[in-house]
Amino acid sequence: MENNKIAVGLDIGTTKIVAMIGRKNEYGKLEVLGIGKAKSLGVKRGVVNNITQTIQSIQQAVDEAQSVSGQQIEEVVVGIAGQHIRSLHHSDYITREKSDEVIDELDIENLVEQVHKLVMLPGEEIIHVLPQEYKVDSQSDIKEPIGMYGGRLEANFHVVVGQVSSIRNIGRCVKSAGLSLSDITLEPLASASAVLSQEEKEAGVALIDIGGGTTDLAIFKDGIIRHTAVVPFGGNVITEDIKEGCSIIEKQAELLKTKFGSAWPGENKETEIVSIPGLRGREPKEITLKNLSKIIHARVQEIIEHVYLEIKNYGHETQKGKLIAGIVLTGGGSQLKHLRQLVEYITGMDVRIGYPNEHLAGDSDDVLSSPAYATAVGLLMEGLEKQRKEEEENVEEEIIEEPVFEREVIKDEIEEQEKPVVENKSKTHKSKSFFEKFTERFKEFLDNAE
Repeated sequence: MENNKIAVGLDIGTTKIVAMIGRKNEYGKLEVLGIGKAKSLGVKRGVVNNITQTIQSIQQAVDEAQSVSGQQIEEVVVGIAGQHIRSLHHSDYITREKSDEVIDELDIENLVEQVHKLVMLPGEEIIHVLPQEYKVDSQSDIKEPIGMYGGRLEANFHVVVGQVSSIRNIGRCVKSAGLSLSDITLEPLASASAVLSQEEKEAGVALIDIGGGTTDLAIFKDGIIRHTAVVPFGGNVITEDIKEGCSIIEKQAELLKTKFGSAWPGENKETEIVSIPGLRGREPKEITLKNLSKIIHARVQEIIEHVYLEIKNYGHETQKGKLIAGIVLTGGGSQLKHLRQLVEYITGMDVRIGYPNEHLAGDSDDVLSSPAYATAVGLLMEGLEKQRKEEEENVEEEIIEEPVFEREVIKDEIEEQEKPVVENKSKTHKSKSFFEKFTERFKEFLDNAE
């Protein structure tokens, strides 16, 4: 049994850094062996702004996960988010020289490579190239063109772009913490893996991940990612508003928000008052819960309206783009009281809170099924999935190579046999996810930068 295969997800957030180490149990569920959490001090709105503090926080989280699990952590799957992330839509095509042969992975790889050559704004790098639908000759709306005949292969792509320097800084922090990068994933995609079902992705769903520094959006329809966006506001802005509005310190504002905060002002009566101890012997402050929820409501409404604008930009109001499954809220910010009702009121869509417990083993700690850990669970799932694919590829390569080494053949025959082997190997290599190539390029880029 391959239960010894472990992976590590590292979620570098604005408020916390989480290292989650786990493996699949015999039922294919996620068994979390250890989790480490550290306060994130060097990250603002998803972007590293203090390398030293971020490295220390990563090391602290990793050390805690190691001591809890008893496992040594070397490789991690890291999530990328932040206000520098943007997405665009692009169509491209290739004309195939051998139209009498069927389309294979190599043709798709060539098409994706062509998109990677797009000229970006200075300092930007393409992170993900996600194919939407393909078109072969005049036949459109094709989901899987491999195995078809055709001379012109065309596709619509969803391209995710980010700042090179921000990506490089995350890589540098991970490397300086004594870890190696196994993979890099866009955080909303990781959260989506953890909390969305395949049925929801088919029907059409918008995932809103409310973090500390940013609110990430990922829209799925017909099982394909259609739109991603990062809104540079999150739970920390709400805390900041409470701090300013009530003239209290940040720690007290955060406690007020999580313990007594509500996104719906009508819930609280004027008479409901919470008393906050004054600093250094000063008089305690009395704050009405009505005022507190008014402050929270104003900021949350702004965040949701920003996100709803992105959902409209995607085309939710058109017949073709309708999101039947509505909205799924996740992330630490989604735990705010009455947020679900407010989002339903603003958008008029069905809303549920997304918990990552569906993929977790039955005896998992309740803490892990909190929406705050959705990204970390998703990154851990990505890491285990990557390992599974690599194993399958290794098995395929062994099967391909066996006949070459077992039989004794003359030189001409060896040359004949080697041709399909090379071809198959290239195909095995091509079946890697498009993003793995970016990860490899990025690792080389980091090595050269030293």
